[in-house]
Parts: sequence; structure tokens; C-alpha cells
Amino acid sequence: MLPYRILAWGTGLWLIALCYEMVMKYGYGVENLSWIGVVHGWVYFVYLLCTANLAVKVRWPIGKTIGVLLAGTIPFLGIIVEHFQTKQLKAQFNL
Repeated sequence: MLPYRILAWGTGLWLIALCYEMVMKYGYGVENLSWIGVVHGWVYFVYLLCTANLAVKVRWPIGKTIGVLLAGTIPFLGIIVEHFQTKQLKAQFNL
């Protein structure tokens, strides 16, 4: 569960940085921040792998799994979903 938590936060923070990059690029013409999108893409990919692994281990239904996976695409939502899923898993498995 720890890799999921770390990567949910990492994905959320890099997505916020990506939004900042888009504002700077299209709003102010700053072009030297293109590496942020690449880093976010790789962090999100690893987040997908860790979340899918967790979903298989705790036997989430497919709808919930897809919802948690897509939460990483909306700023702050991945962090919020991580909080509630961690709370639920701790109660469910007495962690």
C-alpha cells in the first residue's frame, strides 16, 4: 500500500506542476519547461502499475479500479482518493 500512497501523491504533485507548465507555456510563452510533462508521464505510468497491483491484491471491482486509476488525471483528486482508499483499506484489513 505504501508504493500506491507515495505514487498517488507524486502523480498529484507532478500533475499540478504540469498545469503550471501549461499556464506558463500558453499564457506567457515560456518554452523551457517541457521536461515536466515527461516526468509526470513516467510517474503516472508507475502509479498505474502500483495501483493495478494493489487492486488485484485487495480484490477491488473493475469499476473501482478504473476510478482510482483515472483519479490520477485530475489535479488534487488523486490525493483525495488516496486518502479515502487508504482509510478504507486500513479499516478493512486492520492495518
